[in-house]
Amino acid sequence: MNKAPQDIIIKPIITEKSSYDAAVGKYAFQVAKTATKTDVRNAVETLFGVKVVAVNTVNYDGKKKRQRYVEGTTPSFKKAVVTIDMEAKDVSYLGKGGKATKADKKYKTAIEEFGIGQ
Repeated sequence: MNKAPQDIIIKPIITEKSSYDAAVGKYAFQVAKTATKTDVRNAVETLFGVKVVAVNTVNYDGKKKRQRYVEGTTPSFKKAVVTIDMEAKDVSYLGKGGKATKADKKYKTAIEEFGIGQ
């Protein structure tokens, strides 16, 4: 079952800690509960045009809340912390015949759409 990237990434999680982590290339997103790390990686690379190095996920249970006599819970959610490649240096490697070949990296080194000015 292939989902659209917009269905996997629900919203960014913008907190004080995530603002500091964005400077070193770590971005936090609320993702679909059924999304795997591979799904999150592909969705972020497709939506934002960056190279994802690592994806860490954690499931949060809803907290019990009470308003006067009525008890309930906040919704549970899944959070993904995505680390992107910050170095846009050209990569050189040996090709056929021992010739040095350069490959430029054609992706961004930051997610400007995240809402944090860097």
